[in-house]
Amino acid sequence: MKYKVHRFEIRMSRDQQALEDFLNQLPGEVISIIPNVQSHITILGMGARVSFLYIVEKTATG
Repeated sequence: MKYKVHRFEIRMSRDQQALEDFLNQLPGEVISIIPNVQSHITILGMGARVSFLYIVEKTATG
């Protein structure tokens, strides 16, 4: 088994279709999607945002 890790820059409010298209074009099996969550300060207090995703894909061997 071989794995490939993709980094996908995302803005959660607008990139749903781009993420869907990216996942559908992958030839292998998606094993995991890992978000990078960063905290930030807003006028209402603390918040969190996802800046990118790591997508782990299992690829065909050899």
